Amino acid sequence: MTEPQPTMGPTRPATLIVSALAGAAVAWLGISRFYGDIPKLPWLPAITMAALAVSEAIAAQTTKARIDRKPGRPPVDPLLVARFVVLAKASSLAAAIFGGLYAGTTAWLLVERQRLSHAAADLPAAIGGTVASAALVAAALWLERACRVPDQPDESDEVHRDQVS
Repeated sequence: MTEPQPTMGPTRPATLIVSALAGAAVAWLGISRFYGDIPKLPWLPAITMAALAVSEAIAAQTTKARIDRKPGRPPVDPLLVARFVVLAKASSLAAAIFGGLYAGTTAWLLVERQRLSHAAADLPAAIGGTVASAALVAAALWLERACRVPDQPDESDEVHRDQVS
């Protein structure tokens, strides 16, 4: 009996959606209970996620061009591609969780902004974090997709094309 070989498949959207929803629920419950004890929302996490999104988008574009062997591009190192895939999978999940946390916080702040003056002051950072998280999820999924090996034409496809021509 052969042992099953480990495989890594593409990131499932359902995993990201469930993670984001769980993060939003935790954020809503946590912030509604402890908002008075929490310091002002910082911008640094949002800026960091936005910078990561830009970095991963650039990596996706250059990696795809190298895998497709565009003229003037050096060949791609397979180990680098494997590292990019791991980075992309981890980034998409982390960004989905953070996105859920920021979205739950944003929703609560929107509801409470008329009642609490600090809620209105924290709202821009929460919205920025939500947008940066969504950008990082998108860039990470793009990087993961860019690391796929292009489909090789089968011999049967070539024979079929010769018969059609």
